[in-house]
Amino acid sequence: MGTPGVSELLLILGIFVLFFGVDRLPKIARALGQAKGEFSEGLSDSRRGDTEADLDRGGQTETAAISAGADVEGMTVDEARVAVEEE
Repeated sequence: MGTPGVSELLLILGIFVLFFGVDRLPKIARALGQAKGEFSEGLSDSRRGDTEADLDRGGQTETAAISAGADVEGMTVDEARVAVEEE
């Protein structure tokens, strides 16, 4: 159960050609590439938003707050600091 060999990959490629045809394979590959790019862009945007929210709270990270048992969502910097110190 390791990685597929050359013969298995050729068999899979042949099945794709039978199902979709030679004309549609490049379109499918292009659509998959675009979807992967949009997914990666969405992930980086999400991380950037988390970082900006973290900086707005004065650098108090979500994981530190969660480990302290405090929910700092929607709090100001001072409120988050008090909530983490209380926990």
